[in-house]
Amino acid sequence: MTPSRRHFLMGAAALSAAVATPEMVRAAIAQEVAAPWALATADLEGDIAPRAMRLVHGRTPAGLEGTLFRNGPGKFRRPGGSATHWFDGDGLMRSFTMSDGGVTLAARFADTPKRRTETALDAVVTPGFGTAGDARARIGSPDDANAANTAVMVTGDKVWALWEGGSPLRMDAETLATDRFVTLRDDLKGMPFQAHPRFAPDGTVWNVGMSGDQAVVWHLNGDGSLIDAQVLRLPRASYLHDFTATERHLVFVLQPWVFDHRGMPFATQFAWKPEMGTQVLVVDKADLTARRIYELPTFGFFHLGDGWVDTDGAIRFDVAANVDNSFAIEGARVLVAGRGTVPGQPSVLKLVTLHPNGRAEIASSGVAAEFPKGDPRRAGLERSLTVHVAGERGGRPLPNGLAVQDWKTGRSHAFSFGDDQIMEEAVFVPKPGASAERDAWLVAPSINLAEGVTELHVFDVASVEAGPVATWRADVALPAGFHGAWRG
Repeated sequence: MTPSRRHFLMGAAALSAAVATPEMVRAAIAQEVAAPWALATADLEGDIAPRAMRLVHGRTPAGLEGTLFRNGPGKFRRPGGSATHWFDGDGLMRSFTMSDGGVTLAARFADTPKRRTETALDAVVTPGFGTAGDARARIGSPDDANAANTAVMVTGDKVWALWEGGSPLRMDAETLATDRFVTLRDDLKGMPFQAHPRFAPDGTVWNVGMSGDQAVVWHLNGDGSLIDAQVLRLPRASYLHDFTATERHLVFVLQPWVFDHRGMPFATQFAWKPEMGTQVLVVDKADLTARRIYELPTFGFFHLGDGWVDTDGAIRFDVAANVDNSFAIEGARVLVAGRGTVPGQPSVLKLVTLHPNGRAEIASSGVAAEFPKGDPRRAGLERSLTVHVAGERGGRPLPNGLAVQDWKTGRSHAFSFGDDQIMEEAVFVPKPGASAERDAWLVAPSINLAEGVTELHVFDVASVEAGPVATWRADVALPAGFHGAWRG
């Protein structure tokens, strides 16, 4: 089916039509004392020029050189009005460059139309995922609301700052300077390119963009040039932040958080209907009309791990599964408020199996988890290991450690810093010349709450429970980011 810009750009009209709702502060966050984890969503007032981080533990592993790029919201509050949801802050691209045994940190805000408008007004006026905005918003297309604040895709000497509802924003990998929004084809300008592209064994990239029960399916070369784009009709209009893929399949998990009505903020358009259960749609990459639907018990989610096909023909993938969507609606608002109790339960790492006979099952690791990641050398192929952040619990809304789940043995290997640290997503970095899954490092930042600074850690996948083999400390604290990518 040929993509239609009209269907995907109708969201711009909804943005501009619903900008008069006043900012509300809920009773659950109306406490005066800041939470101990409030540094995670503290505002950064400007860019961070390149600066050396100080080695405070261990030594740099031999052969580890490259750059970890990280993206996430960096500023939420302005005198004339503020963002009220974690997902709506201005995008801040970070780089941690490891070279000659040292680490250099830099960070730069994405220079978006949204940020320029709100800087001139000194007010957050743009509607977003959970922020209402107001009548001063200037919305002519989805990219006028694009915060470029969620993830990173590396394409040569550029990085793309990814968001959920609009185009990638191209930035220079060395200076982090903003270039421009990426148009993959002239007639597809402004169509959504989501934050979780999937990399195939053949070196190509798959991604989707959502609008109701339609997904535009993007297929790109490794350099970011377009191979093809098609529209796929889904069985239901679920909220979908992430999808996954095997070597041959695209896999869409359709949770029972479904479109209900037009409105702003964006999240208010969806209703949680647990009686619908959770569906999984599998389509063939070579023929998007070849599909199969599986049924699972109700769960919600934001993030999936890479999928693979096992020797028995079953499709398997992992998910950080939630019992409902209370964090997305209320929890992320409490985080921005920096006080109060975050509602809901931590997500749990689970493994979904889709059997060739049409039966589906989901098995729990029993471990609280978010941001599941696999070895990039095995993207779309059979694997055993998943790394994820860990340690989140009721009353402590953010993770304090890392864990590696071995699906073959059923064992979880974990390390916790304790509640003085907020742990962020880790990425696999293969060791030079090695091929086994455990022959890799994990590179991840954290916020050291006791010192009030950002740190960078390197773990060995084979012994994550031993803690970091090296840690560097910055002289500044960056807000908690969402997702990252490594460039060797």
